[in-house]
Amino acid sequence: MARPKLAFLNDFVQAIVGNDRKERQPRITEEAAARTALARPAAERLAAACDVLMGRIGDAARVAVAEQALAAYADLNAEERHQFFILLRDRFGADPEKIRQAYAAYDADPSASTLVPLFDAVEPTRQSLLRRLNTARGATLKLVHMRADLLAAIRHDPALAPLDTDFEHLFRSWFNRGFLRIERIDWSSGADVLEKIMAYESVHPMQGWQDLRRRLDPADRRCYAFFHPATGNEPLIFVEVALTRQTPAEIAPILNAPRAEPAEEADTAVFYSINNTLGGLKGVSFGNFLIKQVVAELAAELPSLRTFVTLSPAPGFANWLASAEDPRAAELEEDLAKAAWTSDPEAAAQLRPRVEALAATYFTEAKGKSGAPRDPVARFHLGNGAAAWRVNWPADLSEGAIQRAHGLMINYLYEPGAIESQHEAFVRDGTVATGEPLDAVLAR
Repeated sequence: MARPKLAFLNDFVQAIVGNDRKERQPRITEEAAARTALARPAAERLAAACDVLMGRIGDAARVAVAEQALAAYADLNAEERHQFFILLRDRFGADPEKIRQAYAAYDADPSASTLVPLFDAVEPTRQSLLRRLNTARGATLKLVHMRADLLAAIRHDPALAPLDTDFEHLFRSWFNRGFLRIERIDWSSGADVLEKIMAYESVHPMQGWQDLRRRLDPADRRCYAFFHPATGNEPLIFVEVALTRQTPAEIAPILNAPRAEPAEEADTAVFYSINNTLGGLKGVSFGNFLIKQVVAELAAELPSLRTFVTLSPAPGFANWLASAEDPRAAELEEDLAKAAWTSDPEAAAQLRPRVEALAATYFTEAKGKSGAPRDPVARFHLGNGAAAWRVNWPADLSEGAIQRAHGLMINYLYEPGAIESQHEAFVRDGTVATGEPLDAVLAR
């Protein structure tokens, strides 16, 4: 086992300090050279390790080099990370000449035997580099964090975007549904997992351990999460569920319910908070699998459940209302700003029909540049095959919800027998499935 490590150190030292040895120098021991190399700035160590990784190197040495590379990356500051991403883009791309040669061969003989070399030629070498980095212990989660850094860098330097294509391509394979493990989280789960659930909850932030316990411990509450073997006890996504006797129209009774109801008496499962935990996994979808599996597990555990719905935020509603060309939107926005509807039920009742009408328009007609629904939560649930069932206002009086959505929430209905057909219609034609309560508002 010692030889591969020494071989690695030699390769690593030569990659870092070899260019500096322009004059003949006294011979130094391998260990001293290693200490010299490992004392170099992190950016140099990282670039050298990447070069070594892409050379001819044994498996054991590759693991050691990958660990050194990721350790060096962890020591970089923001500007150094930016420079590293530029290096990945420019030094570890695809070879244009190899692409031309492979395409010429395929063009002359379009067969499976010539297609494989073409695929190999067009793949950037940085994909191989990322795979080799992933051989280090704990590397997968570190690469997820690296991608989060990349996404932040892209906001300032869009020319780095091609790198993200490579990360997303690999992550979609590494985080395939077949590798995921679903687990129910309850008050007896490990403290490290509970702390992560509390920290990652962003839809309805928790105020402390008692708040967490209220969401996990009672008989009428459930929480499920997906885990991946390579990320250990790091939940990738989790959903919080309330078991109720009817479809709720407000979030406060769920978050602040004074006592639990028997789960066996519930007829409705309410998905009221869904949280993706790792920004570096953006674009890698887990939620559709998680919801469908949770529906199946709850239906098997509690046959009395007949309805599976969400109580979801509408984070884009306030911005849409402010920019909508519909004159009703400007009038409503002005009235919402000056009316005391948050504390006056009568004022809220007067505004409700107008809010509901424009909310129905928002969920069914407001589109983004891509033509998909403008609201990100709507895109998620409608894309999963749910129906926009009922708009609720005022439903969430927290400060953030008022700023982002004027307190608006919506129920999306997951009807097991209709999920697949609604998903196909949405993907194929952009059809937004709606429920009777929303249809009634649209028909006014």
